[in-house]
Amino acid sequence: MGGGKKKKNITQMAKSQELEDRKGQPKDKEGKAGPSSSAADKRVQGITVPNMKDKKVEKELQAMKYLTPYSVASRFNLRISVARDFLDELQRAGVVSFVTSGRGTRVYKPVANS
Repeated sequence: MGGGKKKKNITQMAKSQELEDRKGQPKDKEGKAGPSSSAADKRVQGITVPNMKDKKVEKELQAMKYLTPYSVASRFNLRISVARDFLDELQRAGVVSFVTSGRGTRVYKPVANS
């Protein structure tokens, strides 16, 4: 039933130690060692909220059938929490109207401009 973790033999320990040492070194001319490229591919998502009064943002929102924090976050490259706050501001401004919520996700729809 479970038991402890198996102890590595000497060659396995040497290989894992060599791998760890290689991760910390900068890439040399031959390209042998270097940090993982996945860390460089990560991007920091924006924290700033888009301007509500911008016509481009308003047009994007009107084009969407419904709005959720996830859809707004993915469209405007925001964090989910920032998108949730942005939708709350839009609701207070009268740009979107609240439709329903379930399990913590709120659904909004754009208000038709006449």
